[in-house]
Amino acid sequence: MSPLTEKDRPIIQLLLSTGTCPRCVLRFCCVGSQMLYRHPHEELLKDLREFLRNSHEEEGSVCLDVSDPPCKRLRLEPGEEGAGDRNHNGAIPQLPPADDGNAAAQSSPGNVCNVCLGVLQEFCEAAFVKKVCQKVNSADYQFTSFVFSVSLPPQLSVRETPLQVTISLCFRNLGLPFPKDDIVQLKEVYKWIIHPQLSEELGVPADGKSLFEVSVVFAHPETDEECHFLATACPDCFKPAKNKQSVFTRMAVIKALEKIKEEDFLKHFPCPPSSTKNHCDAVEIQCNNGAVFVAGRYNKYSRNLPQTPWIIDGERKLESSVEELISEHLMAQFKADSFNFSSSGREDVDVRTLGNGRPFAIELVNPHRIHFTTEEMRRLQQAINDSSDKIQVRDLQLVTRSAIGRMKEGEEEKTKTYSALIWTDKAIQREDIAFLDDIKELKLDQKTPLRVLHRRPLAVRCRLIHTMRSEYIDEHHFRLHLKTQAGTYIKEFVHGDFGRTKPNIGSLLNRTADILELDVESVDVDWPPTLAD
Repeated sequence: MSPLTEKDRPIIQLLLSTGTCPRCVLRFCCVGSQMLYRHPHEELLKDLREFLRNSHEEEGSVCLDVSDPPCKRLRLEPGEEGAGDRNHNGAIPQLPPADDGNAAAQSSPGNVCNVCLGVLQEFCEAAFVKKVCQKVNSADYQFTSFVFSVSLPPQLSVRETPLQVTISLCFRNLGLPFPKDDIVQLKEVYKWIIHPQLSEELGVPADGKSLFEVSVVFAHPETDEECHFLATACPDCFKPAKNKQSVFTRMAVIKALEKIKEEDFLKHFPCPPSSTKNHCDAVEIQCNNGAVFVAGRYNKYSRNLPQTPWIIDGERKLESSVEELISEHLMAQFKADSFNFSSSGREDVDVRTLGNGRPFAIELVNPHRIHFTTEEMRRLQQAINDSSDKIQVRDLQLVTRSAIGRMKEGEEEKTKTYSALIWTDKAIQREDIAFLDDIKELKLDQKTPLRVLHRRPLAVRCRLIHTMRSEYIDEHHFRLHLKTQAGTYIKEFVHGDFGRTKPNIGSLLNRTADILELDVESVDVDWPPTLAD
């Protein structure tokens, strides 16, 4: 029936007699055949019983008793004698005697497995698979493949340990090494069984790289406290962590099990583990789609609109923002749970962004809809533009997460072009400002502006004004066009910020200067790609 050998017979005898399900028996026998685990539970149990019966008939009265001493080559090291030979009552764990195949009396289809607590029994059946798929279909996601994840109660790892100890002892008595690392993990077996059933029911393949995740969380309240003795034995393994309801996480329990000595473990936990009345509960069945990223450029035409919601001390100052005017349409169409907005720099609430606009990207978290044609994206862009006269977007498109890095690079490395309307206290003539046009690569030392000191660290930043071009308006006003290094504080370059930016327009003109209006004329980042109209 399977790649089982005579050395597996005492393990099968032991496990079936203590209430272990057939699939867990195969795991402990290190059977790696995925197809075999997919056979019905009853069929596997019947085949294992048949294997024991045939083996006994062929070998006569062969009985591999663990009380026989191991061969001299594999005797325990001094000080380890009996380390794994006693259960929590001090008794040596014994294998059941051969009994013509009746060793499996305690393992029957109706009993809860004492190792997996029903995960490889109840939850491998078609009824549960249909329940999972109903949950997926009712959530109304778009997906072309799926990845399946499962969260198991940490006490299942505790329950495997005494059986590993007993089986290890059996191997030592046979003079064989115990292949502990070859025991097939419960989670892996469960996925082997579930994947083809889910794939058939959902009509899409299972793919480990899929962005659409179907997850099941199991719990077993009846045995929750079985991990608790480990906290006393290995307190360093259990430390409170943020976002964790309990210190008894799976990884913490595994770490403690690796640390605790066999004799200490067996003082606190039965060997073999006792059976339970109830199987695990599937407490959560969830779906989650990987994030989708949308990028584009926006123009901002209002001098009374912040880029992101403007909230001070819990009080909202303005009713909307660039972020919200764009995202509300994307959220509705992609049916996402939430979003994260980012852009190549930002402008103040009273600054317009003109020209070809400012690059932005929005991460849409857990979107239910992910497939959009070029025409659908074009209509979505138009809907955003029709909804407000304060902003316009262009080049709206789907992008990858990695592509967003190109936008962020431009925040410090690229140049930006501005237009500033400047006022001076003393009258000026054309010739008074003409020299500004000849200044190239002007170096500035900018101490963190007072207006942003509450959210930016205090530092002196060196910035460059690459070029300037002045336009005389009247005796007290002129317009200045600037090409600057990204990250330059333009307002402070004009008025000086009480001497925190040096040099500044005021010091260059030898008079008081202030900025009345500021426009961003271009953000020189060649991303995202320009789309045809």
